[in-house]
Amino acid sequence: MDQEVNDGMISILDYLQQLALRFDEASLSYGHGTDNPWDEAGYLVFCTLGLDFDADPSVLERALTAGELKLLEDRVRERIEEQVPVAYLVGEAWFAGHRFKIDRRALIPRSPLAELIEAQFEPLLAAPPTTILDLCTGSGCIGIACALAFPGARVVLSDLSTEALALAGENIRLHGLEDRVSLHASDLFDSLSGSYDLIVTNPPYVSAAEVSQLPREYRHEPQLGLLSQRDGLDIPLRILAGAPDHLAPQGTLVMEVGFSWEPLQALLPDVPFLWLEFERGGEGVLAMDRATLLKYRHRFI
Repeated sequence: MDQEVNDGMISILDYLQQLALRFDEASLSYGHGTDNPWDEAGYLVFCTLGLDFDADPSVLERALTAGELKLLEDRVRERIEEQVPVAYLVGEAWFAGHRFKIDRRALIPRSPLAELIEAQFEPLLAAPPTTILDLCTGSGCIGIACALAFPGARVVLSDLSTEALALAGENIRLHGLEDRVSLHASDLFDSLSGSYDLIVTNPPYVSAAEVSQLPREYRHEPQLGLLSQRDGLDIPLRILAGAPDHLAPQGTLVMEVGFSWEPLQALLPDVPFLWLEFERGGEGVLAMDRATLLKYRHRFI
């Protein structure tokens, strides 16, 4: 570590610059909210110090206190030596422009679905949804962001993990949505009832072989949120088969399958999946209406 950092006489800006270099020299993988060392350093420093990301740049000229420096260095050590993602170190992440509590009970938000939610799913929906199901909700970020995008909608957050649902409940309270957003424990559709105008889901879709090859950062996340059998396709296929029973007549399923989109399309070349494109990057998100799901359901079983 630089001697100036050791002595505690360093400005926030100088620390940021040095930290970005340290991250660049370390064997780190990005993808949990940033894609480069500078943004990663900013994420850790600003959240640790409680600074707004749009704060006046003059705040960066302030010297770090000894206590702040120690806390930062403790977290930097975990980031570099243990390769713990920054979101888990600072306890927060952003999705679709909103802040969420995050910890190891759920995956770190990073889905391209955020772009769809911000655009209110245009042009996929015939009308604003009044009932929404976020299946495999994890931290609840997708369903809560949907509730914020559609103020007239009631939203159900469902997950197999009671720990993830507890975290989702904290995020419901964080955003003051207790009157419109509810929790439901279920293994996919097994204990769900009712129908929804929109089902949106980012389910587990990573094969066991691929999980074992992921960078160390991803191994801090719960495997329950990543792992799917049958080369990653088991859970997505179960969702495709079960979704029409829980969709309103004009309802739509939007599901992320990430890099598993190619094997899914190869397995079902005759199925007309609508693969969505994103301005901010991302792939492997499909949309399908209830009628099409019913027509091809025999292919998903």
